[in-house]
Amino acid sequence: MDPGELLALLQRRTGFTEAHAALLKGLGQVMTPIAPEVALAFYDYLGRDEELAGILYAVPGRVERLYRTFAQWYSELFSGVYDRPYAERRRRVGLVHARLGVGPRAMIPAMGIVQELSLEHLRLVLRGPEVYSAVEAFEKIIAIEIALVEESYLEALSLGLALGYRDLGEALREGASALLSRA
Repeated sequence: MDPGELLALLQRRTGFTEAHAALLKGLGQVMTPIAPEVALAFYDYLGRDEELAGILYAVPGRVERLYRTFAQWYSELFSGVYDRPYAERRRRVGLVHARLGVGPRAMIPAMGIVQELSLEHLRLVLRGPEVYSAVEAFEKIIAIEIALVEESYLEALSLGLALGYRDLGEALREGASALLSRA
């Protein structure tokens, strides 16, 4: 499915509105400063897994580059702009992960770390009833994020299987490589 159309579908299904987008944009000033802390916890979590650590440290400088990429991604959560280019960037993130062999069983639990730390921070910095609407908006954008990346995994896996790869990991990696080479 076209990333822009998928985003619109996910926004409808989650009930994500312009009010949620505006709220997230307003939260940016209190949330984006914690990006380094969230990135540290995220990559620490991944680095404790032998398979994922092998991927993270396979290339010198990769983790340092990923910290910068993570900060950019995290700030986009609070940009207030959720359009076709946003969805296309998320598709690419998923395809790059898939090409490296980082599939949904790694990505979804790691996103739990992002959620946990972000929600904890929201609860600390917001007072009163505004915390509920902030948590709602954040939960909706995280659900959309996960669904966008998941869809790219499915796209890659489907192509990999169509190309004749029978091992699911190999089909995911090769399908993603083929899709990225077309872009």
